[in-house]
Amino acid sequence: MSAAANTPEWSLAGELVINCNCDVFCPCVVSLGQAKPTHGYCQAFMAIRVDDGHYGEHDLGGLNVVTLLDIPGRMTEGGWTTALYVDDRADDAQVAAFEGILSGAARGNSGLLQLLVAQTLGTQRVPVSYEVEGELRKINAGGKVVGGVEPIAGQRDGEPVVIENSPYWVDSRVVVGRGVKSKVRDFGRVWNLDGRSAEICTIHWSGP
Repeated sequence: MSAAANTPEWSLAGELVINCNCDVFCPCVVSLGQAKPTHGYCQAFMAIRVDDGHYGEHDLGGLNVVTLLDIPGRMTEGGWTTALYVDDRADDAQVAAFEGILSGAARGNSGLLQLLVAQTLGTQRVPVSYEVEGELRKINAGGKVVGGVEPIAGQRDGEPVVIENSPYWVDSRVVVGRGVKSKVRDFGRVWNLDGRSAEICTIHWSGP
């Protein structure tokens, strides 16, 4: 039996933020990875708050996870290097589930990651928080990825700038944001993403 046939049914519902080193707004999102990042390469983190989810019989709801993303050029050209930070409340089966989903091995919505990621630096189980204070999303993964994302205000009071009806793989609705005191300090990466491009998405992923 193939590995694909052994992949259980899974789903993730919640909120996702990405903060990268592009100037606002990241050209990779609207070009679907065809354009070069603003500075020719991408340094980013992706954080997910799982409100509800499962991987086979294993419940994933209430957990948080962060991925470090180091991409050498256009996103579609691959060669990505990643690292994974999983909520220290997760047990071994839940950690393995996130590894499967966020490597693309579990297929479904995140399956294209399997084609793009060339190197994985490893998985760390650390305290991972994803907090919402007003419009600000605050992220902390073991003190190694720390910062926040806030939406950019639109013309109408109380409404952010939004990209609608996008074929972006994360979600069709993307709230345009910027990083707030965002830092990455791990695996020899020392990145300052404060004021740089960010996005906020509601996710409803599933597979295989």
